[in-house]
Parts: sequence; C-alpha cells; structure tokens
Amino acid sequence: MDLIDIGAKLALFYVPFLFALCFHEYAHGLVAKWKGDNTAEQLGRLTMNPVAHVDMIGTVVLPISAILFNIPLLFGWAKPVPVNTRNLKNIRADMFWIALAGPLSNIILACLGTLIVFLSLRLGFLGDYTGSVFELMKMFVKINLVLALFNMIPVNPLDGGKVLARFLPASINYKLEQNEQMISLALFVLLMSGALHVLSIPVNALYMILMSFAIPGVA
Repeated sequence: MDLIDIGAKLALFYVPFLFALCFHEYAHGLVAKWKGDNTAEQLGRLTMNPVAHVDMIGTVVLPISAILFNIPLLFGWAKPVPVNTRNLKNIRADMFWIALAGPLSNIILACLGTLIVFLSLRLGFLGDYTGSVFELMKMFVKINLVLALFNMIPVNPLDGGKVLARFLPASINYKLEQNEQMISLALFVLLMSGALHVLSIPVNALYMILMSFAIPGVA
C-alpha cells in the first residue's frame, strides 16, 4: 500500500471517525453545561477541536490500525469529558441525560448523513461529486452507528453503564463503580480479541434501515 492509498483510506475512514468522536464528546459537555455544570467548558473540553479530546490509544493507535489492517469494525474512544456532579441538581437524572447525549448525538449524525445521501442522489445537487459524497456519507453513517451502539453497552465506564445507573439501586451502582477498572480491562480484552465484532450485526441492520430511506432497494 503506497502513501496515496494510505492517505485516501484515512480520509475516507479516519476523518469521519474523528469528527463523530469529537461531536460525541462535545454533546456530553454541552448537556452537562445545560444541567448546571460547566467543568468541561472551563477545562477547554467544550469544543470540536480533536486535540482537546484525543486519547493516544483510543483515538489514534487503535482506529488507525483498524483502518490500515482492514479490521471490519472501527472502534475507538476519546478522553472522558469531566463532570462535577456537585453542580448538578438531580445527579441520577442529570447524569442519565449527560451520558445519553453522546450516543444520541451519533444517532443524529447518522440520520443527517442519511439525509445527505438522499439529497445528493435524488436531487443530484452535487453534480460530479455525488458519487464521492455518497461513499463518504455511507461510511459516516456506519461509523456513527458503531460509536452509538458501542457506547450504549450497559457497563461502566461506557455511557450505557451511566444510562443504566438511573434505574439501578445505589448499592449496585456503587459496586459497579468500584469495579470500573476491571470492567474496562475486560472490555479492552474483548475488543482486542474481536469478540465485540458481534456489534456488526445490529450496526448493519440499522444501517440497512437508514439506507432504505435514502435509496429504496439499495444499500
């Protein structure tokens, strides 16, 4: 693979991934601010600038390796957006919405990507660039679905664990928080072993549904 091929693959896969990841973290910080905590803003994390969110392993090494070695499902993460729960009026309810904001933002982006596919193909307003935009947006939709579903796995430290926490007794949440490092390690092992590629099943199902709205009969 020459440098031109590598650059093309990174442009097609990594740039949409990085944008989706930053938007995900920005959504956490924005909803936290709406709920009364501006910690993320004070620490420079309420931004779309990738530098503010980058985690060397989750944002750089793993996703770029997945792209270059053709691993079928693109996973990754950024540094968690800091939230000071003392600034929240209702910790359980507010943390539920702050956690949910990340995956929900990726679903919104996936829907917007689907809309762009629809408009570009049906109306042809992009002219000669329609085919290129179509391929880019298809990848953008799938990347956002992966990020949304991966983060909604209902265990800490993922967003799904914090969403689930609203509905669990405080004693159980405490035990889960105490074992967060062990759960994180288990998730990393599952990720590296390829076991989490099972997520490709719901990701592809949702992708086909969205594409059916944009291009009936084609995906």
